[in-house]
Amino acid sequence: MTNISPDSHGASGRSGNDCVNLDCMEPEPEAQSRTMFILKNLMLLAMGAVLFAAGFNGFALPHTLLAGGISGLSMLMYYMLGVPDPAVWYALLNVPLYVLGWIGVSRRFFWYSLAGAGMLTLCLNFVHPAVHVADPVLALLAGGSLMGAGLGIALHSMGSLGGTDIIAILTFQKYGFPVGRFNFLVNGIILGAGLIALPLHAVLYSLAMIFVSSATLEYFLGVFNQRKMALIISDKYDCIAEGITHKLHRGCTLLTGEGGFTHNPKKVVLAVVNNIQIKRLEELVYSHDPRAFMITLSTSTVLGEGFLKRKTY
Repeated sequence: MTNISPDSHGASGRSGNDCVNLDCMEPEPEAQSRTMFILKNLMLLAMGAVLFAAGFNGFALPHTLLAGGISGLSMLMYYMLGVPDPAVWYALLNVPLYVLGWIGVSRRFFWYSLAGAGMLTLCLNFVHPAVHVADPVLALLAGGSLMGAGLGIALHSMGSLGGTDIIAILTFQKYGFPVGRFNFLVNGIILGAGLIALPLHAVLYSLAMIFVSSATLEYFLGVFNQRKMALIISDKYDCIAEGITHKLHRGCTLLTGEGGFTHNPKKVVLAVVNNIQIKRLEELVYSHDPRAFMITLSTSTVLGEGFLKRKTY
């Protein structure tokens, strides 16, 4: 296997170790201003808290729907007991989960999650969108989308908005179990308890809203990480590899293959590019070899130089 590395400068003239546009996540605090690093994470948490609270107060509560996780449990306590409001229950129920985050994940994750939960508690008290949606189906679609987007944006920080996200992150780190799927499974218990206090139709609407929220969460977690992997079989592999290196400013790898019918040796070019570059790669390949065979695959996460850095909490 032969590796062809990109030249030392990218399209912008910066060195290959620099972050270029959307191609990598934030560097560690040592590589940039620590203040900016903290502010960026707090901004993501604040954006997530505002979106979640908008979906929670604007669409879920008016239709007596249950959200997922600790927020859903706080809503259930509110519906059953009437007082105090869901924001207070949310803060109280988070306390044992903070302890788990401190022990099981990291101190940094704990402090960011504590800040995120504090922001969400404030937003639940003060963010009350003046919307009036009579159709519960539209309400669950809007509420689920807003809450899922809020959670997804918050999880792009080094923390979370508290609640079962702390357990979800711990499970993801240890076992690789998807965060959205974990939350959906946990929410089944909340919905089961909801049958005690709510009518069946409200629980079924809540189930649909949680599904929308989980799907939106998974989308927001993966939308910035998706890349395209291309396998190119061509006799002009050397020209194609050179073009990928010097025109697209990407690395590529030459794999050794063999024709299944002719048994002739073949070179296969393996390259990973972002979604914007895939069309340029296609044009580059077929400008050199109109008979080339190119396979394009979507990837969920690419770790390494020029792409994402491994996120450690």
